[in-house]
Amino acid sequence: MSNFMIIGQYVPVDSFIHRLDPRTKIIIIFFFVIFVFFANNVWSYGLLTVFTFITILTTKVPFRFILKGLTPVWFLILFTMLLHIFLTKEGPVVFELFTLEIHLGGIMKGLVISLRFMLLVAMTILLTLTTTPIDITDAIEKLLNPLKKVKFPVHELALMMSISLRFIPTLMQETDKISKAQSSRGVDFRTGPIKERIKAIIPLLIPLFVSAFKRAEELAMAMEARGYRGGEGRTKLRELSFHRNDYVSFIIFAVVIVILMIVRN
Repeated sequence: MSNFMIIGQYVPVDSFIHRLDPRTKIIIIFFFVIFVFFANNVWSYGLLTVFTFITILTTKVPFRFILKGLTPVWFLILFTMLLHIFLTKEGPVVFELFTLEIHLGGIMKGLVISLRFMLLVAMTILLTLTTTPIDITDAIEKLLNPLKKVKFPVHELALMMSISLRFIPTLMQETDKISKAQSSRGVDFRTGPIKERIKAIIPLLIPLFVSAFKRAEELAMAMEARGYRGGEGRTKLRELSFHRNDYVSFIIFAVVIVILMIVRN
């Protein structure tokens, strides 16, 4: 199971993307998610696809990691595509069987939504693959710094997000280990009626929750033993700062957005 869940995993590679300030990556991905919904024709989607593909190549991360990241959402992508194909009644009929009609508009909408979903997932996966959880925490805290003026717990929020990202792979590995142990004792998770499968999951969930609470308690005790008392007055081992590569990345992304807005019209 852990082989198909790469959220929170960091791949240490020396690449242009890895060396960028984490704030740069978060800002670019944030606006990429927004502008994906501005694409409305073949040229605009082609531009975003090329940009995503070039970004993936620039990271030097093996492509299998991207495919593993898409594996958990393939079912949702396929389901969304089929939903549009069979329910959208726009454009000429391309296939007809009894009362079933498949329209060209439904096929096009299904492909567009699926492509949009894959682009979003692929770009967001790159954030955790190319950025350590500590850097993500520091970047989020820096970006949300203005909210401290209204007493918003910025440091605590960033810390919770970082811990969550860090422990996703750990919990998945723990789930895999427990499921294998239960399978060796004769528990079957894959066959039988739905009711029996749900009952079989209970022996998996209980030790998983116990293990998660135990890890959380150990982490809390370790933080207290090291004198952690929140973000007030804390200093950083490495201060974040924008460099030439970050400004170059912003310019390249801005050019892509300008071209996108031109070709969409």
